[in-house]
Amino acid sequence: MLPEKQNAALDRKAASDLWRHTLSQIPTVVGRLFFLASLRNQNSGQYEHHGLAQMFGSLEATRALKKSHREAFSEWLSYDVEEQKADLELYLSEQPEDRRTILKTWEKLEPYRNVLPSSAKDVEKKLYLADLRAILKLLRNASGAGDPDRES
Repeated sequence: MLPEKQNAALDRKAASDLWRHTLSQIPTVVGRLFFLASLRNQNSGQYEHHGLAQMFGSLEATRALKKSHREAFSEWLSYDVEEQKADLELYLSEQPEDRRTILKTWEKLEPYRNVLPSSAKDVEKKLYLADLRAILKLLRNASGAGDPDRES
């Protein structure tokens, strides 16, 4: 087998393993985005997953993580706003913190900005951020979270 085909086969196996053992257990797309972004080193931009790297090598693990991150982001963008809102509501319902606290914190700190894959185009970033901010505003109004600056 040619080296390129061997690498592609390993990449598919690594991505398949990542999906089967980890990502499929995360019920929301936004949850997958947060998880995958958490595996990206904030200083180097490199993805780090010890178990996947041990099984497939660090290069293949990085490729699988980067590809999976991009796919999750594309899936989120393919949703209409109602689907995005439902996905985010499910994600929030599974968090240990109070929903109102999360919404207030997200409006202040915008942690959702850190989940963008490095390969995201400017137009995709703008769409993602505009949709998410609009959804957060809807959720905040529905939950009575009020103005986050008043309680600081």
